Amino acid sequence: MTSREIRTDDVQVQCAVCGRSLLRGEEPEPYLHDGRRRDVCELCTGRAEREGWIREAEGQQIGARAARDRRGLISRFRSWQRSRPHHEPEAEPNGSLGDELRSSPHAAAELFAPAQQSERHVHAVPTSESLKMSRALDLFNVSEHPRTVAGVARSLGPPAVAVLPVENSSLVTVTVAWELCWYRYEVDLADERGGVRVADQGYELTELTEDEQVANAAADERGVLQTAA
Repeated sequence: MTSREIRTDDVQVQCAVCGRSLLRGEEPEPYLHDGRRRDVCELCTGRAEREGWIREAEGQQIGARAARDRRGLISRFRSWQRSRPHHEPEAEPNGSLGDELRSSPHAAAELFAPAQQSERHVHAVPTSESLKMSRALDLFNVSEHPRTVAGVARSLGPPAVAVLPVENSSLVTVTVAWELCWYRYEVDLADERGGVRVADQGYELTELTEDEQVANAAADERGVLQTAA
């Protein structure tokens, strides 16, 4: 009888927090930190989360919810177009919600406006782009959203921030982007009590417009945004 050669192709996995080599059969929990995927042992998951590391499974769930929300917004936009008696010609569709909204100058305002227009608190809108950007950031910084930016930044590093007034509108978009995810916020300067709302989010920078990929603002460690000097 010939002896059987025993071989193993097991790759040793180390915990990114404590450095311990995991035992056979011990499954690591994947996290995201500093823009990289990290394996964490079961004993160190609490420490990883206290340090702001993002559990990979949670990130996937957020991405799935963002995709569903995006499809819902597109559906609402198309229903709005069909309800218009004389709407403008549709732009060539390319799957981008931002491009579809920009194909009609009033679409975004109507989609995100409160149901009861009488409840809107109208304010004078600044005329220059720089004043619009400054006011939008003031409103963003007193909202709950800097906390989100700071939490993600602890894991993924400083974001690129693009603040863009929407042409012929009181809306200003604030896009906060990392290599692995992004958030698009909207501020209506004519209805400041409406607050800052999350308009969209995703995981691919290619989903953003070219202008949104050019940073003109920055975030500090608290998630507070300010225009670049």
